[in-house]
Amino acid sequence: MPTIAWLFIFFVLPLLIVLVVSFMSRGRGGVAIMPLTLQHYERTFGVFFIILRRSIGLAGLTTIICLLVGYPLAFFISTRRRRLVQQITLFLVILPFWTNFLIRTYAWRILLGEQGTINGLLLSLGMINEPLSMLNTQFAVLVGLVYGFLPFLVLPIFASVERFNFRYVDAAQDLGANDARAFLRVVLPLTMPGVLAGCALVFIPSVGAFVTPDLLGGTKGLMIGNLINKQFGGSGNMPLGSALSIVMMAVVMLSLLIYVMAHRRERGA
Repeated sequence: MPTIAWLFIFFVLPLLIVLVVSFMSRGRGGVAIMPLTLQHYERTFGVFFIILRRSIGLAGLTTIICLLVGYPLAFFISTRRRRLVQQITLFLVILPFWTNFLIRTYAWRILLGEQGTINGLLLSLGMINEPLSMLNTQFAVLVGLVYGFLPFLVLPIFASVERFNFRYVDAAQDLGANDARAFLRVVLPLTMPGVLAGCALVFIPSVGAFVTPDLLGGTKGLMIGNLINKQFGGSGNMPLGSALSIVMMAVVMLSLLIYVMAHRRERGA
């Protein structure tokens, strides 16, 4: 009973308040007033739909890139026979968490700027004739998101591969399967729980990210998290911000539902 009361007070009740506010009108100073209206949801799926679509697209692309990079990396770490090598590589994956996220994002501004390290290196190698405009683009946001959330995908997959019994691979090869077939039919399905958990841990925070797009994306990389943040600051629009928050939460809940269904299917298989 105390658990249900705690969940109601700190989760259900705030969500209901945000939901009610999202249907109210904007008053003076951006506060919510009566009467009720649907105009904020109309704006969300009208004028601001491109930002919602961009947020989902960047989050999905971030998840895919993290998976393509993170799975081989996690597999490499967990299959090292020398314990010291495994511990060092795992330490390097966790190392960015020792630095403040804001500082790490600012570091990418230095790297991606027109006078930054990457442009300087490309110019010195003669690969480009003039600096590339990488900062304040969706590309910069994507780089920042992948860098920030890659460890969240590596660690669950690492845990799954660590628990994997490689005798199954030997058995598959004894039955005539090559390395690729053994991986696709044996290793990947049995490590899928870690893959699903990692994808959820990357996609969900990426959708609502606002620090990375704010610092690296500018107006071209604006995401729904930035839009929500602006609506609740100064003379913004609290009802519109609430409507945007409800829509973003619906996207998050849908992704969680997909994760739960896929996880149950894997366990059933």
